[in-house]
Amino acid sequence: MHKPCFGIGRWLWLAGLLIVIDQLSKLGFDSQLKYGERIHLLPFFDFTLLYNPGAAFSFLADESGWQRWFFTLLAFAASVFIIWMMRKNKAHHRMMLALALILGGAIGNVIDRIAYGHVVDFLLFYWRDWYYPAFNIADICITLGAMLLILDELLRLKGTRSK
Repeated sequence: MHKPCFGIGRWLWLAGLLIVIDQLSKLGFDSQLKYGERIHLLPFFDFTLLYNPGAAFSFLADESGWQRWFFTLLAFAASVFIIWMMRKNKAHHRMMLALALILGGAIGNVIDRIAYGHVVDFLLFYWRDWYYPAFNIADICITLGAMLLILDELLRLKGTRSK
């Protein structure tokens, strides 16, 4: 008889699925586009192929290479912390979803750093001369996870105050 998946297992599966989706999307764009090439889709959105050796918003991208290993170690430490948090908060489904999103995104980007020395980005939003830094599926997961984590904390605080 199949036992339902409780604990953190289903959340780790979700993080794993997000990693696979992220990596497949990056491989697809990396194999179909040349570096810097853009495919215009909407007046404010293009597919592109860019490499980011830094962190969010290309932070430290111009450094000599030490940042690759720094951000890799940081992502591993964050992943260990996230799994520890998951083990402590199994009953909080919104928090677990947030942590799974962040975990999947962090590992998706760390795979790029280890394999290529940079993160593969391919989603580009802009308006006229303004450009938002290109990003990828892992970045979306991290951002949504962080937003959900904040929402979860705000809702918990509100619930605590109303008691």
